[in-house]
Amino acid sequence: MWQLLNSLRARLSLLLVAAGVVGALILVGVTRWPLPQLLAWLHGGAAGSDETASAAVTATPPQDVYIALAVGLVLLMLAAIWLAGRALDPVSRLLRALEGAVASYRDGDFSFSIAANRRDELGKLIRMHNELGHTLREQRQHLAQRELLLDTVVQNTPVALVLTDAAGRVAYANIASRHLFNEGRSLAGLDFAELLAEAPQVLRQAVESGEDALLTVDMDGSDETFHLSQRAFRLQGRPHRLHSFRRMTRELSRQEVATWKRVIRVISHELNNSLAPISSLAHSGAELARRGDVDRLPSVFATIGERARHLHGFIAGYASFAKLPTPRPVAVEWAAFLEGLSLHCRYRLASAVPERPGWFDAAQVEQVLINLIKNAHEAGGPDDEVTLSIHDVGAEMRVEVADRGPGMSETVLAQALLPFYSTKRSGTGLGLALAREIAEAHGGRVLLANREGGGLRVTLLLPTAKAPPRG
Repeated sequence: MWQLLNSLRARLSLLLVAAGVVGALILVGVTRWPLPQLLAWLHGGAAGSDETASAAVTATPPQDVYIALAVGLVLLMLAAIWLAGRALDPVSRLLRALEGAVASYRDGDFSFSIAANRRDELGKLIRMHNELGHTLREQRQHLAQRELLLDTVVQNTPVALVLTDAAGRVAYANIASRHLFNEGRSLAGLDFAELLAEAPQVLRQAVESGEDALLTVDMDGSDETFHLSQRAFRLQGRPHRLHSFRRMTRELSRQEVATWKRVIRVISHELNNSLAPISSLAHSGAELARRGDVDRLPSVFATIGERARHLHGFIAGYASFAKLPTPRPVAVEWAAFLEGLSLHCRYRLASAVPERPGWFDAAQVEQVLINLIKNAHEAGGPDDEVTLSIHDVGAEMRVEVADRGPGMSETVLAQALLPFYSTKRSGTGLGLALAREIAEAHGGRVLLANREGGGLRVTLLLPTAKAPPRG
C-alpha cells in the first residue's frame, strides 16, 4: 500500500486533487465569500449589516464581476504553476541529469552516475541508468585490456605488419615493420610508397602487384625470403590495406633439411632395393659361370638389366624434377594440342574445345596431362570414365582430369602435392609435385577434390594473360 502511495502516479493524482480543491476554494471565494463582500464594502463603505452585504452581492456591477473573475484566474494560474512545478520538478531534475549523462557517454566518459534516493518510478529509472553506466565501464575496461593484449601481440610478432589508408599513408605499423623499413623509427603518417622507393626492387614490385607472393630479397649481403600477404578491407567505413611481410628463411631452411632427409631416405631405399638384387644376381652369375652352367646366365643378365633400367628410370625422374626448365609459353590451339595428346594416352573429352587459344609451354603442359591421365587410369575406375575437360573462364583456362576411382582421403589430399609423397608401393611421389611445379611456373595452380559419386578431380588452372612466368 505504501509503495502504491509512494509511486509517481499517486503523487500526481494527489496533486491534481489538491489543484481541484484549490480551484473550488478560489471559485467560492470569488463568487460567494469573501470577495463579493470586500467589493461591496469598497463601494458602499464599511458600515452595513449582513442583509446590506447580501443586497450588495446581487447588486454588484458587471465590471466588478469581471474584476473578480480576473483575480480568480490569476490566483488559479499561480496555484497551477506552483503545483505543476512541484509535480514536474523531479522529472526536470532527472532530465537535466540524463542530459549530462548522455553528453558524457557521447564523449566516451562512462563514469557519470546520478545520485538520488527515491523509491518511485524515477528512482527505478535512475538505478537502471547507474547500472548501465557500471556495465559500460566494465565493458570498456575489458575492451581496453583486450586491445592492450592485441597490441602487445601484434607489436611483438616477428611478422612485419603495415596498415595503410586510402591515401597510401601508414596508419599503423608494428616493431618488425619499423625495423624493416625505417631502421626502427616510427612509420605513422609516412607515405608507404616513399618507403618502398628505398626498399629492394623485388620487394617494391611485389607490393605494387597487389597480390600475395613469395620473394627473396638481398638484405645486408645475405638472401632473405619473405612471404608477402596483402588484404584490402574497410575500417570505420574507410578503405585500408594491410601488408604483412613474414620472414620465411629459417622455416624454409628447416623444410629444406627435412626434404633432403626425405629424399635421401627414398633414394637410399630405392638404391638398396635395386642394388641388393643386382649384387646377389652377379654373385649367382659368377657361381654359374664357375660351374660351367652357362644356360642360365642369360636369365640372370636379363634380370640384372631390368633392375638397372628401373634404377635408371628412377634417377631420371628425380633429375627431370630437379632440372625443370623455365617454361616458354606461346599461343597454343587446343584442337591441335589435344590431337597430339591423344597419341600418348587415352581419355574421353567431356567438354567443347575452347575457341580462344591457350598460353603455355605445350611440352611441359602435355607432360603434366600425360601424368594426370596415367594416374587416373591407375586409380582403379573404368577406363571410359577417365575424362578431360577444358573451360575458358576469362582470366584463366580450367583443365580438369577426372576419374571414377576411390578418390583420396582428407589426409592424402592435404599431402598429395608434396614432393616424394606417394601412396603407391612403387610410386616416386613426383607426378603431382611435378604438375604443381609446372603449373606454378606458368603462374597457375593445381587443385585436388573428390567427386560426388566417387572419384577424383584434378584441376589445372593456367592464366591466359601473357605475363612473364615465374622462374
